[in-house]
Amino acid sequence: MPSVFLFLGAMCAFLGVTFGAFGAHGLKTMISPELLAVYQTGVTYQMWHAFGLIAIALIQQHDAQSKLLKWAGVLMFLGIILFSGSLYALAIFDLPELGKITPLGGVSFLIAWSLLIIFSGKKSMNRRYKSSRY
Repeated sequence: MPSVFLFLGAMCAFLGVTFGAFGAHGLKTMISPELLAVYQTGVTYQMWHAFGLIAIALIQQHDAQSKLLKWAGVLMFLGIILFSGSLYALAIFDLPELGKITPLGGVSFLIAWSLLIIFSGKKSMNRRYKSSRY
């Protein structure tokens, strides 16, 4: 069954490579080193969380109905948009007020990873319980 999170993860990884190359080659001479570092932080977080989306898609193959995985994927994608997107816009347009959005993306990332931890813990406890009954 095709997964929306696999698609989103692959798309975000593709765009992360594209944005990284643009930052390294196109923006290098157009923005300050400080803003370039902000931009690169956005690229780094986008790439890590693109892989997180791909991991969620692969895990979903074993538990397609999990609401924890669904919400982890939604929040991870939202985090990419809010966190990385705000850093890109902040760096390119030099609009410091966009930095107020960035923490919302960070919180989305944290909740997404927390949901993945909870999912993993529940699966681990279920396996341990089933194996101790026999």
